[in-house]
Amino acid sequence: MVKPTDYLTVTALTQYLKAKFERDPYLDCVYLTGEISNFRLRPNTHQYFSLKDNKAKISAIMFKSAFEKLKFTPEEGMKVLVVGRISLYEATGNYQIYVERMEPDGLGALYQAYEQLKAKLATEGLFELPKKVIPRFPKRIAVITSPSGAVIRDIITTTNRRYPIAQIVLFPAVVQGDGAADTLVSRLEQINQLGQFDTIIIGRGGGSIEDLWPFNEERVARAIVASQIPVISSVGHETDTTIADLVADVRAATPTAAAELATPVLTDELLKLQQQRLRLAQAFTQQLALLKKQLAHLQGSYVLTQPQRLYDGYLQNVDQLKRRLLLAQQQLLKNQRQQWQLQQQRLISNSPLKTVTQTQTTVADLQQRLNRATRQNWFNQRQRANQAIASLDLVSPLKVLGRGFAYVTDEEHHVLKKTTDFEIGHAIQLHVQDGLVEAQITKTNQGDV
Repeated sequence: MVKPTDYLTVTALTQYLKAKFERDPYLDCVYLTGEISNFRLRPNTHQYFSLKDNKAKISAIMFKSAFEKLKFTPEEGMKVLVVGRISLYEATGNYQIYVERMEPDGLGALYQAYEQLKAKLATEGLFELPKKVIPRFPKRIAVITSPSGAVIRDIITTTNRRYPIAQIVLFPAVVQGDGAADTLVSRLEQINQLGQFDTIIIGRGGGSIEDLWPFNEERVARAIVASQIPVISSVGHETDTTIADLVADVRAATPTAAAELATPVLTDELLKLQQQRLRLAQAFTQQLALLKKQLAHLQGSYVLTQPQRLYDGYLQNVDQLKRRLLLAQQQLLKNQRQQWQLQQQRLISNSPLKTVTQTQTTVADLQQRLNRATRQNWFNQRQRANQAIASLDLVSPLKVLGRGFAYVTDEEHHVLKKTTDFEIGHAIQLHVQDGLVEAQITKTNQGDV
């Protein structure tokens, strides 16, 4: 019979299984390929996701220290190759892989990171920013590169050959390895703070993508863009293209080409100056000859030989202007006189006395018409009043009573019109033409009289 002490706790079982995972040498270093699932980038912390294929899925965790070493950013659905160990997480009882290294399956991690950063900076428009112009005649050129490499020697040799009056100042930098990017950014910032240079050349010799990787770092690219001094990038061979090349103001295929882009050929410039000097002297000689010819022509002109002729035309113009002024004044006076006469005639024709006389005549005529209308209106009103009186007299109750009619009222002076208004025994009053007749009701009959 099984005793209660024979039963395991969940914790004990989980610890036993975890110990099995930890002690299995085959699970201590596992090379795994799969597709990333349930990935959400968590800044500055551990990353949790899953790896899956067509038939299975495993949980995965990548600690912050390992994730920061990646040269690319994992994405949902990306197929990757990972190296890690398999263990069991006691809190949930799930087994998972602790990823120590990761790279894209079928595409190198550095190349993947390069393409991702290139796409990001292109989206931000850093490659399309206006490029600064490289000064044609630089006095001081700053070079950021390794002090022991062939790059600085090529640049110095080429500059001394082409433009020896330019000063080359080397800013030593680490151009390969983990700390190289920080060194490059520091040197760019230092040169811009000094502000005593016309051009910056940054670069190194050829190598693998790993060797050139510091020039593909985002912070190096942004430092080049932020530089106030024009930057010439010369990284690797002609076939190598880095992010630094894309954001720089000018890309040079080689260090020698960078020095050629930064400097002119002094002998050519001196020859151009000599040619310009000769052209200037010829132009000055021609201009001087032309001016001498013009001076001789002016000295022989009548203005200088007979200066009084200079005023002949002006005197004639003054006479013509005086005649035009006199004619204009006469014409103006004539026009003013005509306007005055016209206004005088209009004033006479619109004299107030004439207007008053006409108004008085009109008032008298209107007064007569008013008097006639008043008398006629009074006569018409009197006739209408007489007619109204006659009409009222015809309908007068006294006229009706005179013809033998009478009207009856009760003691309260109410007019009695129907048999129902009369009550047996009540007194009534008969109103006749010349007075009242009192009577008493003895009988009433309804119907025809």
